[in-house]
Amino acid sequence: MQTSSTPMPLRRRPKNWLHGLFVLPFLTVYVLLLVLPLVTGWWLSLQDVDMLANSSEFIGVKNYTDLFHDDIFLGAVRNTFYFVAMTTPVFVGLGLALALALNRPGRTGAALRAIFFGSSVLSVTIVTLVWRLVLMPDRGLLSNVMQSIGLTPIAPLVSEALALPSVALVTVWWIIGLPMMLFLAALQQIPQEMYEAAALDNAGRWRTFVSITLPSIKHTVALVAVIEVVQQFQLFGQSYLMTQGGPNNSSRPIVQFIYETGFTQWALGYSAAAAQVLFVLMLIGVSAQAWLSRHRDA
Repeated sequence: MQTSSTPMPLRRRPKNWLHGLFVLPFLTVYVLLLVLPLVTGWWLSLQDVDMLANSSEFIGVKNYTDLFHDDIFLGAVRNTFYFVAMTTPVFVGLGLALALALNRPGRTGAALRAIFFGSSVLSVTIVTLVWRLVLMPDRGLLSNVMQSIGLTPIAPLVSEALALPSVALVTVWWIIGLPMMLFLAALQQIPQEMYEAAALDNAGRWRTFVSITLPSIKHTVALVAVIEVVQQFQLFGQSYLMTQGGPNNSSRPIVQFIYETGFTQWALGYSAAAAQVLFVLMLIGVSAQAWLSRHRDA
């Protein structure tokens, strides 16, 4: 007796494009909050916008050519690069030094870590208010201390040579806790057996640091450097609240120039062009840092 069997219908596999639904929310937010504003900013930078008449005129790259003949903007670019060059190495070096010093168990180490990290949770307004009381001329804490020991008081915030370094000092004091915590997290991931093997080989502290610690955290060093380059290129609050960009534009960064041009002078096209220049400079800085990291790894 023959039995006939009918083949079971195969289940249709879902189309591959359905997998894209999982990334659609992220892609939507990415386009709306990053890609669209970036494209809009580039287009706005090619316009001469009249806010009062609610009109705009396409002028091509004239805003960019005007920027590179603007002494105030070029000074803001120099100030920003100078600020990044002052602060980023300090964040990497001092953050690593603090992490090495405080990477130990016990209440004392935990208390010191909390103290150094605590300043980074303060707002820029509080930080600048405290430091203005310290650095203000005549009646500031620094001036009083110098007078008490017989030295001539200085006023860093009204000195062209000292204003931007003073802002850099305040910035380092403010957010040194974040690089320190990143380095601490990396140090605690290094297997203790590696240090025990180095101790058996009678390796000194410096040799252990160079041969074990530094190679193990090289990616964290690169990460901290990139984060700080990006953050310090966006300097604004400290300089605006402490010096208002002065004296004589000696501490005015690019972001403050963008803010004042766009929201004080209402030159939105000109301000957008300056913002795009800042974006390109940040991109170049991050790319250079990434290239150096890959070069060191090779």
